[in-house]
Amino acid sequence: MPDPLSEKFRGDARLDLDAAGLTGTPTDMVVEAAVAPLKSAPDPYGPLGSTLLHGEAFAVYETVEGWCRGRAGSDGYIGYVPAATLGEPRDAPTHAVALPATHLYAAPTIKAEPLGMLFLNAAVTVTSDEGAFHRLSNGLHIERTHLTPLSHTEADFAAVARMFHHAPYLWGGNTVQGIDCSGLVQMAMHRCGHAAPRDSDMQEAMLGEALATDSDRKRGDLVFWPGHVGIMTGPETILHATEHTLRVVEEPFPAMRLRLAAAGLNITSVKRL
Repeated sequence: MPDPLSEKFRGDARLDLDAAGLTGTPTDMVVEAAVAPLKSAPDPYGPLGSTLLHGEAFAVYETVEGWCRGRAGSDGYIGYVPAATLGEPRDAPTHAVALPATHLYAAPTIKAEPLGMLFLNAAVTVTSDEGAFHRLSNGLHIERTHLTPLSHTEADFAAVARMFHHAPYLWGGNTVQGIDCSGLVQMAMHRCGHAAPRDSDMQEAMLGEALATDSDRKRGDLVFWPGHVGIMTGPETILHATEHTLRVVEEPFPAMRLRLAAAGLNITSVKRL
């Protein structure tokens, strides 16, 4: 991914430490919760800016009334995260969750009651194998086929995105529990070994090569509208997390394009990765 502080986003408090008023040497922390909300203000009822996954690094510059303000290690996004969701880094991650979600077990058996869940791209540290399970550094267990080494990546990012089909829409979300249009692109690309910024305007500015908006589209192309992005799954089908149905849907591209145009929203760009 290009430098997130390209001239287009210099001065943008979502990415620019100076614009956000953050100075000094940060404290390196890591997300210990399954998911941590990242917000523009330390308000439990305020809207999400993004969500951070288990094992993600977070550089803390200041702590305010139980909220840590800093920068996400994966994409440079700046905001407030509940201090209770963070911990000090311990063992280096070795594996990542390869499915939309997986259970955490106290014992290496599917008959044990799950103690929680982790989500696609969450990072964990495997210490040993116990039958069909990996044992993690925190003593919990995950089914072995639900994890892959961090070095392993998928080839078809549209196929990864399609694993979220029918997931509910959530502004700022990036898990199967709730995801938005740019979160869908970011999570799918991350699983394929490609860094992507968090928001659709950043993605439009930084990702891929621009095509003519009326050019032939193919699987994997990104189509952008004001405040929205979708992933082409074929020449005439598109996958996206949409407020129209409040879920991830795959639908005919011509019909979607006409629907958005009727609402005054026209394509701003088509990008090929």
